[in-house]
Amino acid sequence: MIKKWQKKFAIILMFLISLTSLTSVHAESNDPTMKKVQDKGVLTVGLSADYAPYEFHATVDGKDKIVGTDIDIAQKIADDIGVKLKIEEYGFDALIGALKTGKIDMIISGMSPTPERLKEVDFSDNYMTVEQKVVIRKEDKDKFNSIDSFKGLKVGAQKQSTQEELANNELHADTVSLQRLPDIILQLQNNKIDGAVIEGPVAEAYVAQSNLFTIADGISFENEKKGTAVAIPKNSTDFLDSVNKSIKEIKDEKLLDTYKEDAYKYMFNEESFFKKYGSFYLKGTAYTVFLAFVGVLFGAVIGAILALMKLSKNKLFKFFSICYIEYVRGTPLLVQIFLVFFGSNVIGFDLSALAASCLALSLNSGAYVAEIIRAGINAVDKGQTEAARSLGMNQFQSMKLIVFPQAIKNILPALGNEFVTVIKESSVVSVIGVSELMFQGGVVQGASFKPFLPIMIVSLIYFMLTFTLSRILGVAERRMGTND
Repeated sequence: MIKKWQKKFAIILMFLISLTSLTSVHAESNDPTMKKVQDKGVLTVGLSADYAPYEFHATVDGKDKIVGTDIDIAQKIADDIGVKLKIEEYGFDALIGALKTGKIDMIISGMSPTPERLKEVDFSDNYMTVEQKVVIRKEDKDKFNSIDSFKGLKVGAQKQSTQEELANNELHADTVSLQRLPDIILQLQNNKIDGAVIEGPVAEAYVAQSNLFTIADGISFENEKKGTAVAIPKNSTDFLDSVNKSIKEIKDEKLLDTYKEDAYKYMFNEESFFKKYGSFYLKGTAYTVFLAFVGVLFGAVIGAILALMKLSKNKLFKFFSICYIEYVRGTPLLVQIFLVFFGSNVIGFDLSALAASCLALSLNSGAYVAEIIRAGINAVDKGQTEAARSLGMNQFQSMKLIVFPQAIKNILPALGNEFVTVIKESSVVSVIGVSELMFQGGVVQGASFKPFLPIMIVSLIYFMLTFTLSRILGVAERRMGTND
C-alpha cells in the first residue's frame, strides 16, 4: 500500500517538475531585444534632449538631469519590465542609426511612425496624439492665415520628422530642415525663415516663453493629428508587447497628465540664467579640453609612427602611411566619427560615445600630425645624420638620439596649433551625444527657450580657450627661441 502511494507521489512530483520547467521555458523570452534587456538588467533609451516638455535638461537638487514626459514614460516601461533605465543622448537624425546598430534598445523622443521609418524599425501603439502648429513672428500674424500663405516661402522643420513632411507636402514651402529645434527658432527670430512647423505642446511652450512669436491662425493640416510612439528594433514581439502594455496603463490611468505637470515645474523655474545653467557650461568646457588633450596626445603618437612609416624605405609601410593620411585628410571629421561610433558595433566592439569620440579625434589628428612631424624631420640638416653615422650609430640610433629630438623641438609650435584646432573641431562630436561645449550649448537652448544667448556664451568660451592657449604657446615659442 505504501509503495503504491510512493509511486503516485513520484508521478505527481515528476508532473509538477515538468510543468514548472515548461512554464520557465515560456517565461524566458526568445525575443533577442527583450532577452538582451533582461540579461543586462538595463533598458537603454535613446533620445534628443532639446525638446521640452518631452525631454530636456534641468537642474534637479543641484545636478544636471534629463526630465520630461518621455522620460517618465520610459521609466514606467523600465519599471514594468523590472530593469533599470539608462538614457543615451544623440542628435535626432542619429537615433534610428543608433537603434539599428544596437547602441540603444528603444527610442522615445517625440517620434511619429512614418512609412519610411516603419521600413527600418517597429513602433509601439501611440502614447500621445498631438496637433501640429506653425509658429510665426508676431509681426506677421495678419500675413499668414491659411496653408497657401506659406507656398514657396522658407519654413523650418526638424530633419527627418513628421513636421518636415507636412512642410513639404501640405504647406508646399521651401523647407529648411535642421537637426535641432532651437536652431529653427533662432532662424525664425533672425528672419531667416518665415515659419516653423512644431508639435502643439512644444510650440505653445516657445510662445509662452517669448513675446516675439505666436501660433498662426487658420492653419489646418489634412494630417494634423500625429501619433507619437516608441521605436524599437524589428521583430521584437515580446518587447513590443511589454511596451504596449505599459502604454495602455499610462492611457487608462491618465498618467500623462501627471507627467506633463511635473515637466512644466522644471520648464518654468524662475532661477537666474547663470545660476540655472552655469554648471552646464563648466561641464562642457571640461569635456572639450579633455577631448582635445586626448586627441592631440594619441594623435602625436599615431602621427609619429605614420611619419616614420612614410619616410621608411619599406614600400609597404610607405604605401599604408600615404593611403591612411590621404584618406583621413580627404574625408570630413563628422563622417569619421560616425564610422567609428556605429562601425565599432558592426565589428563587435561596443564603444561608448566618449570613447568613440576620443578614438576618432586621435585617428584624425594623427594624419595631420604625421605631416607636421615629417616636415620637422626633413627640416633637420642631413649633415646631422651623416655625423651620427660617422660616430658609429645605426639609422635607428641616429633617428632616436639626434634627428627626432631636434625635429620635435622645431614642430612644438605647430603641435600647439593642432591642439587649438582640435579644441574647435571637437564640437562635431555633439551629434553622437558627447557632453562637450557645443552639446551643452544646445542643451541650454532647448531647456531655456533662448536660441541666441546660449550659443553666444559658447562662442565666448571657445574664444577664451583658444586665445589663452595661443598666448601660452607664443610665450613658450619665444623662450625656446631665446634658448637657441
